[in-house]
Amino acid sequence: MDGTLSLVLLLLFLWCLCSRRMERFELTAPAAFVLLGLLLGEVTGTLHLALPHETVKALAEVTLVWVLFTDAARLSFRALRPELGLYVRLLGIGLPLCTALGALLAAVLLPGVSGWAALYVGAALAPTDAALGATMMVNPEVPVKIRRVINVESGLNDGIATPLVVLALAGMAAAEGAAGPGASGRALVELAVGAAYGAVAGLAAGWLLRTALRSGWAAEDFAGAGVLALALLGYTSALAVGGNGFVAAFVTGLAFGTVHGAPQRVLLYVEQSAALLSVLVWLVFGALLLPELAAHLTWQAVLYAALSLTVIRMVPVALCLAGSGLDARTVLFVGWFGPRGLASVIFGLLAVEELGPAGARPVLPVIACTVLLSVLAHGISSAPLARRYGRAARGTGLAGAPADELPVRGMAAGGLHLLRRRRGPAPP
Repeated sequence: MDGTLSLVLLLLFLWCLCSRRMERFELTAPAAFVLLGLLLGEVTGTLHLALPHETVKALAEVTLVWVLFTDAARLSFRALRPELGLYVRLLGIGLPLCTALGALLAAVLLPGVSGWAALYVGAALAPTDAALGATMMVNPEVPVKIRRVINVESGLNDGIATPLVVLALAGMAAAEGAAGPGASGRALVELAVGAAYGAVAGLAAGWLLRTALRSGWAAEDFAGAGVLALALLGYTSALAVGGNGFVAAFVTGLAFGTVHGAPQRVLLYVEQSAALLSVLVWLVFGALLLPELAAHLTWQAVLYAALSLTVIRMVPVALCLAGSGLDARTVLFVGWFGPRGLASVIFGLLAVEELGPAGARPVLPVIACTVLLSVLAHGISSAPLARRYGRAARGTGLAGAPADELPVRGMAAGGLHLLRRRRGPAPP
């Protein structure tokens, strides 16, 4: 075990040394650690990730908590106001349509998947991950408005999809006898309690930290560690009062960021901690989930994965953006750049935890196949499509917008950070 841990730590340090150089080869951290996990685990046998069940569970849960919290807390409603209509369209119309269409096709295409399991597949594969299109997100040729829209959608849709994933898993567990009767009803109550508790906790914590910093009671150097603890506190204490911890973490972050006002600096420590865990999740994905995928892969899963990245994503985006004023090329661009990434992987790990390996087997291969296909397809297409679209956008009203700081789901997503102006530092 010591040798495996040393190898993992060495990989993290080596990536730190060459991460900027790897950007030139358009290799993102998620893609790199998936490949390393597969090569060192399954192919060469060098990496022995025989992780205990509780370790995988803890890794998945803590990573999801920190990602949900930072995604929500980074939002600046003042910065969102110019494109608020687009966000409402994508998250309020596009995301539900994507989930519904994904659930419908899962019930039709995938053997052994119907009802709650189909809803789980649709919801687990609806969230997007901007980190898988890292080269596009930092390409100055792409209008900043479009990058911001993709970023904010990516930052919020995993938190919005989480309640549906939790509800679907509860329904699957009840249907298979892994949970008692009324599991779905209890899940709904837990979601409501978690949301209410998270709102109160986030508002109180945001006001307390802002007041303590302004009055000189709190040292800003230690604020990051306090916010890191707050994210986990929102999760654990919500469980203690009978709420859903994941929803509580997301709502806590949303309320905290709203009250605190400018949490960018205090969130840096949380983002860096989440970055560490996120690359470990990608390593586990490559070493443990991909071999499982190879053993149970079906043509239906491959077909669904291809449809998930195209029809299931792009048709709802086209429908919800109709009449928005965006041209067809931009709508296609936004529709294509909906990579499936970290949130979907963690939802897959949670399914194994909730249902057991046998219970998760009908849905796990399609989750893993879709994420793997997305890592490859979006990683390869990110840079050339961004250049091509950027050149085409120069003749439209989108080009030339000020490239101000974007509220990205950066370090938590495994490789991106704040997108700042190329000319000079970002505003404080």
